[in-house]
Amino acid sequence: MSDQTPLIAAPKKRGRLYAIIVATLVVVIAIVVGIFIATNNSNAAPKDAASNAITEGKGSTADPVKIGVVGASDPYWADYTEAAAAEGISVEVIDFASYELPNPALTEGELDLNQFQHIVYLAQYNEAAGEDLTPIGATAIYPLALYSTQYDSSAGLIELKDGGTIFATLDDIDSAKSRVTVTALEAALAPTSLPDVAAAIINNDFVADAGLEFSDAIATDDPSDPNALPYANIFAAQAGDADNELFQRLVDIYQSTTVVQDGVLETSGGTAVLLQTPADDLVASLAKVQSDIRAQG
Repeated sequence: MSDQTPLIAAPKKRGRLYAIIVATLVVVIAIVVGIFIATNNSNAAPKDAASNAITEGKGSTADPVKIGVVGASDPYWADYTEAAAAEGISVEVIDFASYELPNPALTEGELDLNQFQHIVYLAQYNEAAGEDLTPIGATAIYPLALYSTQYDSSAGLIELKDGGTIFATLDDIDSAKSRVTVTALEAALAPTSLPDVAAAIINNDFVADAGLEFSDAIATDDPSDPNALPYANIFAAQAGDADNELFQRLVDIYQSTTVVQDGVLETSGGTAVLLQTPADDLVASLAKVQSDIRAQG
């Protein structure tokens, strides 16, 4: 986009023949440039010349990219759809009340992408369902926290057999060395159960709904731990769309739009660790976690 300097200075005086030659050259150049542009855009989705919007096919108003999330009411999703529209891409954010639903919807083609889960969750789904959904971009790591209306500190309450792993379940709790009883609950029910228990781990999506502040947490995990990559939240797609340029562009919009990134931080109470992890690293982590799951089985 820098200015170009002519290699040969134009003559100070130009005759009629010179003007005819120049005019002819301009016409020829315009034709060649037009052919070049048409050729190079022959494989691109049609766009409106005025607005640069996709007018046909995926990403158009008639066929928006459908992204499944849990927590579509978070303000940054509206900012995200606006940022995508500014790039000519129509996006529809579809809200799910439960974590169990967006992956089957993506598998069945009801969604084009989803963005609600970390790598471990996706690995468990793929192995259980025999599917091959894949990460195409990272969003953030959200540290989980423990909340209580009865206590203001927490430490050493639970010990896991052999130190535990990322696959630890309630069965891995060493009851002889633990000071509390742990019960598994659906994530959406944990906030409403808080008055009835000593403490509850509440996912970030439900903290505000419980009338809590992130600063109310009495304990939290460490997102900077080198072993935290499997807990990176991701955009997931069907395996056949791993290299879809339109979807990759949507990941980039999420990662590079300041108002979106600021919104993610605000919604998480400043706890989110924003990521731009290469997709290859995410895929490798998914493969490792799935291999570990199979080894355990």
